[in-house]
Amino acid sequence: MAERVDAVVVGAGPNGLVAALTLARAGWQVVVLEAADRPGGGTRSEALTLDGFTHDVCSAIHPLGIGSPALRDLGLEQVGVRWIQPDAPLAHALRPGRSVIMERSLGATVAGLGADGPGWERLLGPSVRAGLELSDSLLAPLTIPPPHPLKVARYGVTGIRSAASLARSHFGSSSSRSSDGSEGAALFAGLAGHSMLPLEQVITGGYGIMLGMLGHIAGWPLAEGGSQAIADGLVRLIEQAGGEVRCGERVRSLDELPSSRAVLCDVSPRQLIALSGRRMPARYRRSLERFRYGPGVFKMDWALDGPVPWTDPATARSATVHLGGTFEEVALAEAAVTSGRVAEEPFLLLAQSSLFDSTRAPEGQHTLWGYCHVPNGCEVDMTERIESRIEAFAPGFRDRILARHVMAPAAMETHDANYIGGDINGGIADLRQFVIRPTLSLHPWATAMPGVFLCSASTPPGGGVHGMCGQAAANEVLRRADHGKL
Repeated sequence: MAERVDAVVVGAGPNGLVAALTLARAGWQVVVLEAADRPGGGTRSEALTLDGFTHDVCSAIHPLGIGSPALRDLGLEQVGVRWIQPDAPLAHALRPGRSVIMERSLGATVAGLGADGPGWERLLGPSVRAGLELSDSLLAPLTIPPPHPLKVARYGVTGIRSAASLARSHFGSSSSRSSDGSEGAALFAGLAGHSMLPLEQVITGGYGIMLGMLGHIAGWPLAEGGSQAIADGLVRLIEQAGGEVRCGERVRSLDELPSSRAVLCDVSPRQLIALSGRRMPARYRRSLERFRYGPGVFKMDWALDGPVPWTDPATARSATVHLGGTFEEVALAEAAVTSGRVAEEPFLLLAQSSLFDSTRAPEGQHTLWGYCHVPNGCEVDMTERIESRIEAFAPGFRDRILARHVMAPAAMETHDANYIGGDINGGIADLRQFVIRPTLSLHPWATAMPGVFLCSASTPPGGGVHGMCGQAAANEVLRRADHGKL
């Protein structure tokens, strides 16, 4: 390519798009190159089953869509992105006929949990009252001291603990504990389960607190028309700022890119090694080769001739359903995955978006989106286990299936090459890789190759549709340019 631009972004996932927008708004001439025929990466929607049904291929629910400082002030609403807030952020299916509801209001959630309510208030209340100042600080690049240090410190003392430890200390003596388990602990287990780590492991409590506080502060919304709307909105904003997004252009080597001041790669460390070839210093290559990938996901989508027939009607109050049972049952399922086995009764993460967004399916019909965690690269077909689990909580579910679409870990990686072995988090996010992501540095977005930066979920703050990795990488580029280091 003979052209010259200021910056090239490889990959049009949400981080790559936010990086491009940040640079374009700073006056840089930017081009984004995406291998797929549509932008979005993990924020794409397609007709996976039948005509008229819109399914989110990867991400579906977006607490960080309006909870992330990288996304909420971009002006997405001005380019057609409409956020839909369900009646309640989350329903946790505890047992057939009983779901525990996380309400948008902290007080309402506390009241609904009965005897477990005071424990929920002690666990979530301080972070909820700290508000977006706390979540913004946790998502932002590390600085010393951090923004709002007292709020961050208070969160850190609790968040460093395991979800199991926090559940025992906040709900262990609750009078609501029975053979079915504590409702507060179960609700918290589902939140912490998003970490894709054993719930006895340190920092899993922090994941649960973060997601819970976002539910109370910002809600857990979905994008009208599908998650693709987020990616399409970012593209429109990039174009308004003078940038360009080109799809269907696969990059096989950094050497084939247009001449530029900076290259930002929305790729995994493994892909960066392949793209860089001999340009990458051996020591940096070895550090990236030590980067570890986490569990994969087995993803399913259904076209249904009606809503899911939950035995507890309250389960339909939320677009997001954690079908997990008690804390112990969720913990057992996640422990199986991280030990290299599939769970016989997997913890399911479900989204019933069409209950709140009529654009997703023909009138009277519905979609269901769901996945469970499996070992990285797992080839076991989880279809029967998943559908049997839903059927137990919603008898007649199978009778409503018009069509299904299945994506095992290999298919997830085919869809998005960043999902190594089906890992949607861009690398395991345990304590070690929370700090060393992908290398130990205060500026981990800068690589050992001059002018080349990494902006994917394999950099801080990690996985999720929040754009913070892209914004941080772009700001690192601008900082270095201002100091004459590009």
